[in-house]
Amino acid sequence: MKDIKKQSSKELEELAKKIRQRILEVVSHNGGHLSSTLGAVDLIVGMHAVFDVNKDPFIFDVSHQSYAHKLLTNRWEEFETLRKFGGVCGYTDPKESKYDYYKAGHSSTSISLGVGVAKAIKLKREDRTPVVMIGDGSMSAGMVYEALNELGERKYPMVIILNDNEMSIAKPIGALSRYLSKGMAGPFYQKLKKRTESILQILPEGASYMAKKFEESFRLITPGMLFEELGLEYIGPIDGHDIPAIIDTLSIAKSMQKPVIVHAQTTKGKGYEIAEGPLEHWHGVGPFDIKSGKSLKKASSSKSATQIFSETLMELAKDDEKIVGVTAAMPGGTGLGALIDTYPERFWDVAIAEQHAVTSMGPLAKEGFKPICAIYSTFLQRGYDQVIHDIALMDLGVTFAIDRAGIVGEDGETHQGAFDISYLRPIPNISLIAPYNETSLKKALHFSVNYNHPLAIRYPRGAFLAPDSDVVDYELGKANLLQDGEKILFVGYGNGVGRAILTSDELNYDIAILDLRFVKPLDETILKELSKRYPFWFIFSDSVSLGGVASAIEEFFATQDNRPKKIVSFEYEDRFIPHGDTKEVEESLGLTSKQLAKRVETILKDMA
Repeated sequence: MKDIKKQSSKELEELAKKIRQRILEVVSHNGGHLSSTLGAVDLIVGMHAVFDVNKDPFIFDVSHQSYAHKLLTNRWEEFETLRKFGGVCGYTDPKESKYDYYKAGHSSTSISLGVGVAKAIKLKREDRTPVVMIGDGSMSAGMVYEALNELGERKYPMVIILNDNEMSIAKPIGALSRYLSKGMAGPFYQKLKKRTESILQILPEGASYMAKKFEESFRLITPGMLFEELGLEYIGPIDGHDIPAIIDTLSIAKSMQKPVIVHAQTTKGKGYEIAEGPLEHWHGVGPFDIKSGKSLKKASSSKSATQIFSETLMELAKDDEKIVGVTAAMPGGTGLGALIDTYPERFWDVAIAEQHAVTSMGPLAKEGFKPICAIYSTFLQRGYDQVIHDIALMDLGVTFAIDRAGIVGEDGETHQGAFDISYLRPIPNISLIAPYNETSLKKALHFSVNYNHPLAIRYPRGAFLAPDSDVVDYELGKANLLQDGEKILFVGYGNGVGRAILTSDELNYDIAILDLRFVKPLDETILKELSKRYPFWFIFSDSVSLGGVASAIEEFFATQDNRPKKIVSFEYEDRFIPHGDTKEVEESLGLTSKQLAKRVETILKDMA
């Protein structure tokens, strides 16, 4: 590919079109993030034209919009493998390319990363400029303002591109603001601003006061007031699809050697008319037909756990006005969107603010309501202190509906729901449930609304492995033996029950299967009883083994006189789980039912 810095504006515009076409071709076949990454193409072309990717750190917030960056850094052909097992990651990843500065997947971390590398650059006395791209949605998280607060004080050289594809920051200002802000992107305004600052220092007190008031009044009618009050320079809004304007603006920002916010307005899905605009459906997609935009993914005949959660909660909320709920920017993903639409005064989306989401539910529980906090396993990590300090410490009846527990597939390392059992289990006052099929999830939710202490319910992405069946009601700390056997006990937790059933079907043994139900508190009575009958225990749970289900059972038996002869964990090893089709990932981890059955047979033969 021709050196991007030597290409004309027309050539760069043609390059942007080719990049969009390549993204469409691959994402329509593989699935992935679409509208956000199409909207960012022109900005990324501009970044590469102005900055030196060989030395300047390119930092993408979340990094789901970085596909154009990947295509511009020697991954054009390899891009065919996007999100496939062993292929190109859907996010930036330094293991994949030296041009990916940081591993990313969660939002609102980019400016903090920029501040960190800016400190390193200053200490090393290097000529490098961090360039950060952050979307307007990520600006709803408090971490962004923590970073901006320090950056405004330290004044490290950095260029932050605010990719605004639907936010309201400029809308109330209107045409006047856009006119003035467009002028702010040019050298005339920047020179005028510097000269004004110099004049203010030498003017007499009265004249200086009037000049300052004029400057402040001018800033009040521009959307950059917030950033300038924080101590950052602000340029914009500019047209995020006008490549010559982008290049001119970024060049000015880079030359200023200060922290600069470049506010660029873009259109999601740019270049693919069907997906253009703030349409949630096109944010992340499965395979689809480019001409019609219709999905090529076969509809599952089974309900997803998310759908079951949403429908059941809707039924419960209809009958009980005390049930309320919150999600952090994931109303569609968690299934809470339907409840927000139906009961907008009782269910809320607080944007990308997991800490706030968790803490805000505490007082509602204290005031007699029954809050449901619906958050993905990987994102609840971001509200961990709040779970401990603001919910569990107060022993408040907040239920955490933990979606995407276990392997989530193509989103990979940053999104796998592997750790929630391990990080929640040590917390006092909290109880942990994992249903294994449709009816058990419904019963778990019925249990939760009558339980006035912290509770976490975990369930998988997609459908449960186990078919639906009759299920007994939940009682605190009570497990349920699904079937008897001889010598061998399979202990399943949540979707692990389905995996245990599938594995038992591959074996010619009479196997007992226990639905553990609670990993905290454990059903100590049934564990003691079963230890006398079954010497060989195999533990199935879609979670990391360290601090996981087998660990909880081992800890219990460490205090007992009698214990099973052998306890084997089939949980995840101590590693981050890569991206790819879920079945391929499971096979790579040795977790398919056939693989697990062979492991059981080998262990039993060795024990004979």
